[in-house]
Amino acid sequence: MALLQVRDIDDRLYDRLKFSAQKENRSISQQVISILQEYFTSVPGKTKNATEEFLKLSGKWEDSRTSEEIIEDIYSSRQNSTRFEAADGIFD
Repeated sequence: MALLQVRDIDDRLYDRLKFSAQKENRSISQQVISILQEYFTSVPGKTKNATEEFLKLSGKWEDSRTSEEIIEDIYSSRQNSTRFEAADGIFD
């Protein structure tokens, strides 16, 4: 059986590994093996390219209004907010 030694592991990572092993009633070595087996046997999901996914949406908006009418609708539905008004004048 192969032997694996890991040096200079971060203390926080080691503590999390130790806690995880205790929770599963395993030794740290058994926990590392379990984590590696789970990782390498899991079915990888297809990673999506965010740009391609965004571009798929182009042309999906349909509206009978003109762009000017849409802009006017957006502007007219805005409301003024007093969220950043402060009594002490910090945001003045």
